[in-house]
Order: sequence, then C-alpha cells, then structure tokens
Amino acid sequence: MIRTAKITEIFNSIQGEGLYIGEKQIFVRFSGCNLNCNYCDTDTSMGKDYTVEELITELEHFNLKTVHSVSLTGGEPLLHHDFLSEFMPKFKQKYPEVKLYLETNATLPENLENILEYADIVSADIKLKSSGENFDTMDLHEKFFKKVREYRVHCAMTKQYECADKNLFAKIVFDENITDDEIKKCCDLAEKYNFYLILQPKMNKLTPAVSPEVIQKTFDKFLTHYKNVRVIPQSHKLINVE
Repeated sequence: MIRTAKITEIFNSIQGEGLYIGEKQIFVRFSGCNLNCNYCDTDTSMGKDYTVEELITELEHFNLKTVHSVSLTGGEPLLHHDFLSEFMPKFKQKYPEVKLYLETNATLPENLENILEYADIVSADIKLKSSGENFDTMDLHEKFFKKVREYRVHCAMTKQYECADKNLFAKIVFDENITDDEIKKCCDLAEKYNFYLILQPKMNKLTPAVSPEVIQKTFDKFLTHYKNVRVIPQSHKLINVE
C-alpha cells in the first residue's frame, strides 16, 4: 500500500517560536487538526496529497545543506503518523545530517510509536483552557511527555545500543486569563519530565495581546515553581516572514 498525506504547504523560512528561534528551517505543514483552539492562526483545511517519495523529492528542491532542520508541523502532524513512520526513516537514511523537528500539540501520545526514534527535536504545545482550548488536555500531555522521556530506556532495551534523550521543550500560549492552577500544573509537568517551558503571549497581529504587566506577572509566577522558563513571543511576525 502506498501511503499518502495531505500537506497544505512546503516552504523554507525562519523559525519564529521556541528554543530554536532564528534557525532556518524547511516547514512541512500537514493538513487537519484534532483540536480547535480559538487563537489558531493557521488554516490547514486544504492541501495536496503527497507520497513519501514525492515529499522527499520536494524537499530536495531546497538546499538542504543550508537548513538547520525540517519542521513537521500543522495542523497536527501526528494525525499522519502512518505516513511519518515511513517518511522519517527514509529521509534520515538519505540525509542523516538534517534534523527532523516535530511540532505537535502533544495530545496524541499513542501516535508516537515508530516515529519518536527519528525525531531529533520535539516542540510540544501545552494547551490551556484559559486561553481557548475546548477541553482539559493535561492528562494527554502527561502521557505524551512520559512517552518521550521513556524513549531512552525503551530504545536501549530494544535496540541494544546507547540512545540519547530527545530534545524536548514545550510552548504555552497564554493571556490574562491564565490561572494559578494551570501555572502549577505546567511547572509540575516540566519538572517531572525535565524540559524547558516557553511562555508565548497571545498576539494581535504584530503586537502582543497581553499587557507587559501581565506578561511579567505571569513569568514571575512560573519562576516561583520552576526555573527553566523563558518568555519568547512569535518573532517571525515581527519581521514579516511566514
């Protein structure tokens, strides 16, 4: 069976969010999402079907020597886990020097099987009810982060060689409605599974939709529970790139 995935767009640009802000990436934006966040600024309802070989060929049109990584984003790329389980090892076999950067809403932990091994970086979102998520996702996030952090042990036991921890961090889109309980739960998850938290204020086009006072106050609240926290807005919008 030839696997295909619907992809909205493929383009190269500058990463504008998270720990790898400023890095040049090729973005592969997959169609569809299992969530419906009211602050989402991405339309992934349309797209073109690609086979694995067609996607690799499309990526080869770019100068892969100049990019930091290929970002598998969306939408939600883990909805296409069967496709990714074929694409990722084939791409890594052909281009082992190019990192694969998985950008996910971290609510589909069961779809990581046969994918996680080939993801060099996992950029996860923690979705908050206070900022517009339709339901409480914390239990799903817990399962997701647990699976990512258990990879090293599972890999070493099954592959019989030393396996490195995955480079994991999480972004949190927030506004003035964020609660103390949400802050504590996010910090508990980050401390338990040892990853950086990136606070990302909601944006109103090119400017934050959150006041400087709220940003600072929220930042300070996080820091009382956990030290590995940074505030990083969506910088690509400030320099007007996609």
